[in-house]
Parts: sequence; C-alpha cells; structure tokens
Amino acid sequence: MKKSWQQNSTRAFSAALAVGAFALTLLVTFSPARAETGVTLPHTIPEALTELRQQPALGATLNIRPGEQPLTEALVANYAKRQQELRSVSVTLAGPQAELTDDVLMGYISRGSVGEPHTALSAIASFTAPVPVSKNTVSSDILASYLENGYQPTEKRLATANAERECLAQAIYHEARGETASGQQAVANVIVNRARSGKFPGSLCGVIYQNANKGLYRCQFTFACDGRDDTPTERRAWANSQDLAQTIYKKFAIGKEIGAVPGKTLYYHTTAVRPSWANTFHQVAAVDSHIFYAPN
Repeated sequence: MKKSWQQNSTRAFSAALAVGAFALTLLVTFSPARAETGVTLPHTIPEALTELRQQPALGATLNIRPGEQPLTEALVANYAKRQQELRSVSVTLAGPQAELTDDVLMGYISRGSVGEPHTALSAIASFTAPVPVSKNTVSSDILASYLENGYQPTEKRLATANAERECLAQAIYHEARGETASGQQAVANVIVNRARSGKFPGSLCGVIYQNANKGLYRCQFTFACDGRDDTPTERRAWANSQDLAQTIYKKFAIGKEIGAVPGKTLYYHTTAVRPSWANTFHQVAAVDSHIFYAPN
C-alpha cells in the first residue's frame, strides 16, 4: 500500500512538471519582442535619396563604366546638378539631439585617433580657411600670346644660348684679350648694358655685330667689320674669353647685374684715341686701357 502511494505521487509530480514546461514554452514563443532600453535604431534612408543615388550619371542609356567617360561640359553640368539635388534632400536624425556644448565638442574631438588627421575638424578648417588666390593664372589669351611671341622649342633656346656665348667670347677676345680680368669684364658689361638699354638690339650678338653688314669700319666694334679673319689664334686667351663669356651670359640671362661698370655705361674707347663723340657723354670709369662713358 505504501509503495503504491509513492508511485502515484511521483506520476502526479512528473505530469505537473511537464505541463509547466509546456506552458513556459508557449509563453516565450508567443510573447512580443521588445528592444533593449536605451538602444535607438536609425531611420530608414528616404526614398527620394535612394532613388536619386541609383540614377546613372547621364541617364539610363549610358553604358560606359564610371571613370572612363570623357570629361565633357554635359558631364560636369550633370554632376553639379546631382550634387545640388543630393544636398537638397532632408534627412531626419533618429531621436532628439543633444545641445552642442563645449564639453560635447571636446569629447568628440578627444575620441579622434591620436596622431591621425581629424576628418570633421579638417572639413571645418577647409571651409573657414581663406581660399588661396593664384596670382599667376594662365588664361587662354596669355597662353596664346606666349606661343605667338615668346615660345621657343628647347633645341632653339639652346642654340641661341650657345650663339650668344660665342659672340660675347669673340668680343672679349678681340676687344680686350690683353686686359686684366677687370678690364675684360668692363668691356663685356658695356655689351650687356646695350642689350638691356632698349637703344640697341636686344641680344648680345645683335649688339656686337650691329651694322657689320654695312661696309668696312661702319659697325660698332671694329673687329666685326674690319675684313679680317676672326678665328682666335691665342689658345689660352681664347679659353679665358670663353670662360668669362659663360659667366657673363649666365648673369645676363637671369637679369643679374654684371657690376664691372655702372648699368648706364654704353660706350668706351681705348686710351690711344680720342673720338669726337667722347665730348658728348660723361666719363664714368677708366679700366686698364679703356675709358667708359654714359649718356648725359
């Protein structure tokens, strides 16, 4: 009898336990889900913004892959229009936004990566910094004028520079090879002054050989129109003239002063002669066997 009572009690307890487990399962299964407290889900992207982003750059008929289409005025205009439309779409942030105080801002800044540029601060700086204005903007008119009046291929520029140095070396050699370095520099300085003055040809060769084609002794520098062979015969003097010509031409090309005589000095003659024009100008220097003059 006692054994039968215990068995009946065990069966009843097992049945009750099974019913409770079944009820708990139903409760968990059919109870409504609830989000955790404090978790804010983002709003969905507005349909207008989604549709706009899905539009191709130039309409549905464009089959060229992005980045491979030619940069045309239509493409640039279309891009600008789409950017304006994207910025015009209003997106509402989820939940109330905290007031932007100094503490909030400093906390946001402090969360930036150490040693890395802060994207937001860089963006703010780009809008607040003054826009640099180029002082040397190349316009189509300036470029066209340069191509028409000043442009020379590299080969031609090198040939011109070599010719200028050769002319100057010839003048130094024939006019002053017996002078000291100071005397040779003074003669070369007068040639440079003439080329820069606007009163004579603008190149060194032009100054040295001015009027050389008009006949015997009618040029500016005697050696250029005396009818003699100008080939240098003194090797050392010619080498020195070439070295000095290279130095002087470099200063001439970059607009630097030579410094041997004043910049207004345009004339000279040897001490062995006294030309009539010497009384027309005033003397500014005497170096070795040459006397130098400038216009009054």
